[in-house]
Amino acid sequence: MSNIPNDLRYAKSHEWARDDDGAIVIGISHHAQELLGDLVFVELPEVGAELVAGDEAGVVESVKAASDVYSPISGTVTEINEALADTPEMINQDPYNCGWLFKLAPTDVAELDELLDAEAYAEVAND
Repeated sequence: MSNIPNDLRYAKSHEWARDDDGAIVIGISHHAQELLGDLVFVELPEVGAELVAGDEAGVVESVKAASDVYSPISGTVTEINEALADTPEMINQDPYNCGWLFKLAPTDVAELDELLDAEAYAEVAND
């Protein structure tokens, strides 16, 4: 079974969100990167972009497929993980730490509560 940390919230589309002292860190789940395989390219949103929950925020491409990344909550992009431009495989190696994608200043932090907890996400990931 995939690694599903309990301290994160998850979207059904396989993105995760973590509140890091008010900044919301976004990435894709271990399950998602496993399905995609070896990542070779990442397209991230621009800093300053205004995203609404469910908006397409970027793309991750592997040797097998490309997949859209969606913003799990609404907010303004404050930072992107620039290291992924040269080393997208960091997502495969550690999707929850060094493989994060971008950070948001949330419009409404309560949107995190609408996302799945680890147990509920495990059911989605195992379907």
